[in-house]
Amino acid sequence: LDDRLESEIRRRIRDDCSPRHVPDEVVAAPEIPRTLSGKILEVPVKRLLMGAPADEVASRDSLANPAALDWFAALRG
Repeated sequence: LDDRLESEIRRRIRDDCSPRHVPDEVVAAPEIPRTLSGKILEVPVKRLLMGAPADEVASRDSLANPAALDWFAALRG
């Protein structure tokens, strides 16, 4: 992400949603974890980023791309 793109993302969120939805940090993820049926794992990723262990937020066997979950776990630290 360059500064221009990050500013545009923030502006669109502020204009289309509300200022309170603008994130503190914008990070480009290589891919988003998805189920085998293609659904995005929004809640499990949020729980992971809030400190829950990766093996408790989602079953790796139910993911189309389990490595994507690992990336978010590494981001959390």
